[in-house]
Amino acid sequence: MPIVSSKTAPATGFDRHNHRRCIQHGVRFATHACEQAGLQLTPARQRVLEILLSEHRAIGAYDILDRLREDGFNSQPPVAYRALDFLVQYGFAHKIERLNAFVACSMPEIQHAPAFLICRVCSVVAETHPELNRGALGKTARDAGFVMEQCVVEVEGVCPNCR
Repeated sequence: MPIVSSKTAPATGFDRHNHRRCIQHGVRFATHACEQAGLQLTPARQRVLEILLSEHRAIGAYDILDRLREDGFNSQPPVAYRALDFLVQYGFAHKIERLNAFVACSMPEIQHAPAFLICRVCSVVAETHPELNRGALGKTARDAGFVMEQCVVEVEGVCPNCR
């Protein structure tokens, strides 16, 4: 399936906001989407999503596992990895390859190819939604007769708050 981009949106993550709203919106959306698709948002999956939504930084699987253990969930690594695999597969989270860590998707309502802006000072990760098909990368792919299906763009630098 080709990448579908939304209109370019501002980076989500660097601005100060109420994380409780992020958690409520993300869990509400995931619950509804799972019900519509006949999927199960198990308690462990929901808790992992809540952990990811609680802050806009990449979180490693073992950090998630530690938090699950604190909350009384099974402390075996497969619990965290299965939940993360599910969340990534269905678009509720993204894997940040460079950091081998995960972030909650800031716009799970739309199919998109996000780009991630990673602050090397504070570790905050902002998700942006560039129109990859329309930019230089899209042109290069089209000129080569290539249809983009998946693209991971990760940019490391310094965020406005740390600059």
